[in-house]
Amino acid sequence: MMKKAELVFLPLSEIGHLLSMVELARRLIDQDDRITITFINTAAPFGSTTIGDIESLGNSLADTGICFINLPHHHQPAASQNSSLTVFIENQKPHLINAIIQHATSESNSNPAQLAGFIVDFFWVSMIDVANQLEVPTYMYFTSGAATLGVLLHLPTLHNEITTELKNYEGELSIPSFFNPVPPSVLPTLFLDNNTEAYACFLYYSQRLKETAGIIVNTFADLECHAMNSFQDGQTPLVYPVGPLLNVCSGSNEAKHVKIMTWLDNQPPSSVIFLCFGSRGSFSESQVKEIAVGLEQSGHRFLWSLRRPSSAGNGHAYGSGSGSTSDFTNLEEVLPDGFLNRTKGRGLMCGWVPQTAILAHQAVGGFISHCGWNSILESLWNGVPVVVWPLYGEQKLNAFELVREFRIGFDMGLTMRTDEGGVVTAKEVEAGVRLIMDGRHDSKEVRRVKEMREKSRMAVMDRGSSFYSLRQLVKDIMDRI
Repeated sequence: MMKKAELVFLPLSEIGHLLSMVELARRLIDQDDRITITFINTAAPFGSTTIGDIESLGNSLADTGICFINLPHHHQPAASQNSSLTVFIENQKPHLINAIIQHATSESNSNPAQLAGFIVDFFWVSMIDVANQLEVPTYMYFTSGAATLGVLLHLPTLHNEITTELKNYEGELSIPSFFNPVPPSVLPTLFLDNNTEAYACFLYYSQRLKETAGIIVNTFADLECHAMNSFQDGQTPLVYPVGPLLNVCSGSNEAKHVKIMTWLDNQPPSSVIFLCFGSRGSFSESQVKEIAVGLEQSGHRFLWSLRRPSSAGNGHAYGSGSGSTSDFTNLEEVLPDGFLNRTKGRGLMCGWVPQTAILAHQAVGGFISHCGWNSILESLWNGVPVVVWPLYGEQKLNAFELVREFRIGFDMGLTMRTDEGGVVTAKEVEAGVRLIMDGRHDSKEVRRVKEMREKSRMAVMDRGSSFYSLRQLVKDIMDRI
C-alpha cells in the first residue's frame, strides 16, 4: 500500500508569514501527492490575521490536500510583546497535542496518514518539544533570507563573545552568512540590547535551531550563494533553499484591483515609480507631506500605497513596527493642500494594493520599498529595481544585503541611518526617485536585477536549484516514515 504522510504546519499569524507558508504547502503537495498538510492556527497575540481571515483562506484551499484547524483562544496576561508571545506559545503545547490526536482519530478523517513531522515558523521553534513527544522530526520554515537566518544562527556566538551591548559596540561584526562586515546598526533593534525580554526570546529561539531536522528557507542559491555556503560548517542542520515562494493571491478587493491595473495600462513602459511599505508600514503626517512634496518635485509618474497607522499601536514581531494598518477615508487630510489636483493624471494614490500584480506590470520602472523579504523576492522575480527604505525589524539587514552584498539596490542614505524615526526630507525622497527613474535603466544595478529575474525563474523550474532542493526535502521527509 502506498504510504501517506501528514505534515503539521505551525505558522505565525502574520499575513506575510502565513501566505508564504501556504505556498510552501502547495509546492510540497505538487511534488508528492502522498503528502497532506494540516495548518494549526491560533489567535496569537500581535498577529495581523484573525481566525476569520484564516477560515476564509482555508475555504479557498478546499480539495487541495491542505486543511486548517483552529486552536481555542486563551486569555493572555498583560506583558511585553515578545515575552507574552513566548508564554502564549508555551501554553499552547498541550492544546496542540490534543488537537493532533483528535484530528488523527476524527471520524471525518476518512483517509488517515502517518504523522511525518512538523514544519514550524521560527517563532514556533520550541514546538520541537511536542514533536519529540510524538516522535516526529521538526523542520523550521524561515520566511526571510538565508543571510538573516545566518545572523540568528550566529547570535549565540555573538552573545558569548561580545561582552558589551551591541548598541555600544565599536566597529563592525563578522557574520559568516555575510561577505561584508556588518554594522550593528543594521541589525534588528531588539538585538542591540541584551537586557530585554525580547532579546532573551530571540536568543532562546536561535539556540534551539540546531535541534531541528532541517531548515527550509524562502530563497534561491544563485541569490544568496555566500550565505548558503556558510551553512556547510558541519554544525548547522541541512538548509533547503526552496524559493522564491511568492504570494500570487491578488486579494479580495476586485474593484480596487481593476482601477489600479486600468490606470497602469494607460502609462508608458517603465515610467511609474511604485511606493509600498507593507502591511505594517505607515508614516507620521509630517513624513507623508515630505514624501508628497518629493514625488511632486521629481516630475515622475507614481503609484503610492499610503496607509493609516494602527490606533492600537501593536509592535511588529521583530521590534518597532506600527501595527496593522488600514486605508485612509480622506487622503486630503494628510497630503499637502492641492497635491491631488496638481498631480492628477501622473499620480495615483491607493490604500490596499495588489503588490505582486503591480510589480509585474510593464509600466512600473522602480519600487521604493520597506525591504520586507517577500517584497524583495517579488521585485527580483519581476526585474524591478528597488530603492531601499527600511522601517523596522530585519528590514535594514535586508536593505544592507540588497545594496552591499548583492549590489542591486539603490540607497538614498537610509540603510546606515541611526536616527530611527527621523523625518526623511522631500529633497531626499526626490533624489531617491531620480536614482532609478532618471535615465538609470541601463545602470549596472538594473542589469543585475534583470539577470536575477531570469535566475529566480530558473530556480523553480524542473531541474532548477530550488526545485531540486524541494524534491530532496520531500525525499528526506518520506524516508523517515
